[in-house]
Amino acid sequence: MDEQLFFKKLNNLCTSEEIFYFLSSLEVMSDTMASGALQKICEVEVDDNGLKNPGLLENEVFRALCFQFEFESSKLSNAGLLNALQALIKLRIDPQSTLMRSLLSESKERLGRGQLTAENLCALGESVLELEGPSCATLEQIVNHMQERDIRSWSPREIVMVYRVLQVTVREGKQCQNLLNRLNSVTLRTVSQLSPNAVSEILNSLVVLRQTQAVLLVTALCKHSVKHVPYFTDHELVNVLEAFLYFGQKMQIFTEALERRVPKSILTMHPQTVSKVMQCCCKKMILSKPIFDAVAEGFISSADRLTTDQIAAYIIPFGTLNYLPPSASSLFRKLETVLHTRLRHFQPHTLLNLLHSCVLIQRYPINFLPKIFSPYFLQKLQAQPPGLNRVVMSQLTQLFLTVTLECPFYEGPKLLSKYQVKAFPTPQSSPDGHLFKRVKTGLLYLLKKRIYFASEVSTPYFYVVDIEIKLDEEGFVLPAAQLEEVHRRIALCVDGQNRFCAHSHNLLGEEAIKQRHLQLLGYEVVQIPFFEIESLQNTRKIADYLHKKIFPCTYG
Repeated sequence: MDEQLFFKKLNNLCTSEEIFYFLSSLEVMSDTMASGALQKICEVEVDDNGLKNPGLLENEVFRALCFQFEFESSKLSNAGLLNALQALIKLRIDPQSTLMRSLLSESKERLGRGQLTAENLCALGESVLELEGPSCATLEQIVNHMQERDIRSWSPREIVMVYRVLQVTVREGKQCQNLLNRLNSVTLRTVSQLSPNAVSEILNSLVVLRQTQAVLLVTALCKHSVKHVPYFTDHELVNVLEAFLYFGQKMQIFTEALERRVPKSILTMHPQTVSKVMQCCCKKMILSKPIFDAVAEGFISSADRLTTDQIAAYIIPFGTLNYLPPSASSLFRKLETVLHTRLRHFQPHTLLNLLHSCVLIQRYPINFLPKIFSPYFLQKLQAQPPGLNRVVMSQLTQLFLTVTLECPFYEGPKLLSKYQVKAFPTPQSSPDGHLFKRVKTGLLYLLKKRIYFASEVSTPYFYVVDIEIKLDEEGFVLPAAQLEEVHRRIALCVDGQNRFCAHSHNLLGEEAIKQRHLQLLGYEVVQIPFFEIESLQNTRKIADYLHKKIFPCTYG
């Protein structure tokens, strides 16, 4: 039978029985056809758990195929030899069997004679990894052969396979940077031809190989990946998102593509993929309402099937980015139900992160706080990395401050003072230096003397106020150092871009809760956001703006 017709018929078969019946009807077939048949058997009979039907290995047609490969290995084509070897490995044939030893020995002989193409080298590399592990001498020999080849003519498939082999050799401590530099350069010229799978595989390899210097290639791959977003498998999408995070690539256009995919496929996406999408949004401070709304709906319908880590990954970004979706009441009702049934399954730090994120958006986990503040739970926190560091103690302190200020009806255990911090260390807590300087200059112009305001003032309530202004009973400004006759305190929150979600005027959760708590503690909070002040061109205009914001009653 003609090879083209053979493979056309083979590809339409769905079970090993159909394949064996088809093969038994043929009088003659080439080694390429025979190895293709073995690969098709793998496709239908092997899944993540291994071989579905071990009995097929006893089938007469299968045994006849193996007999031919075992005793005629020297007559096989390179493709037939290596494809058969790969298929038999997937079918879990005993590596010590005469068949496997014969095929592997013949492959190594051809390697030594320099008879293998780039694709053959990669196929042999993958087989050797499975059979002999990453430390074997043959793998080093394969890489040395690759070093000698002209890689400019390699196909995208060969490029992907080489990256895969190099991932392992580098893990073993072998240096292949010269080959990697050449490979990166060639790959850059072929980016536009790469399939979704190839883009994902190469980006994953670049992460594993820590190719932070390959900026042009990474940027080109990330840019090209946007058009593949609808076609990535869940696993491929996770690889791409991890690369965006690792290399610090901008995600705005990629996020727009995700916004078209996620809402349509949220109910079929793997929870780990959804978790990675939310992790990316959280780390990049990207508040995508279409994605967050879809994830909220997905959580409501599938929370019972999620792991505790996935539950945290779905929910924490809502608090971090200070966003309540339209389905917020159903979302947090479902979360409470899940926590009631599975609370003891959560790791201590995961549970603390989850509950802390809830209070950022005024969802109070009252029923679970007695557990959080209990000595037993605090000991468990201390025993597990990262222990009771300042960030963890800040979360505990903020939880305690929240129930004290916002939930006066809470009568459970309190947080002992030894677990409380005096100030919250968050990346957003320090004001933007340039913006802060402009505001202080404008205030000086407005109030005439520097003594009338204080900057970065520590309060007894753990928060640091950017700028504090004190007023007496009649509304006159007092010197900042004065302690008596203070009737009102104004807290200026100088909010630079670092306190907002990316490309947004939406305050982050940490800053929103701080301003809420300062108000409850008696401060008059005046927000000075960067987007209101950045267009003001001189000190007089800034002073005029500050007058209007801080003292609206006397303005004009």
